Amino acid sequence: MNIQIHSVRFDADKKLLEFIDQKVKKLGNLNDQILGAEVFLRLSKSENAANKVAEIKIDSPVNPLFAKKQSKTFEEAVDLTVDALKKQITRQKEKLRGV
Repeated sequence: MNIQIHSVRFDADKKLLEFIDQKVKKLGNLNDQILGAEVFLRLSKSENAANKVAEIKIDSPVNPLFAKKQSKTFEEAVDLTVDALKKQITRQKEKLRGV
């Protein structure tokens, strides 16, 4: 699976990039038809401490999937986004099976 990570207006450190790569690759285990993923990391202009935003777009031949979450850290935001995508992938697989 091809994973592209974009950090908007800042440079993400290597540790964060490896963490994201590891988490997103696990989505490929749920559905072998996933072609790739595009991850966007950005800082929101909110007043509170939860200003880290993670957006993940999954390229799938059936239907592209997208999730966006905001949290205090990028790691937590990526975790929440990946969890949301896992639910979407599960629902998509159930629809295809006709359950």
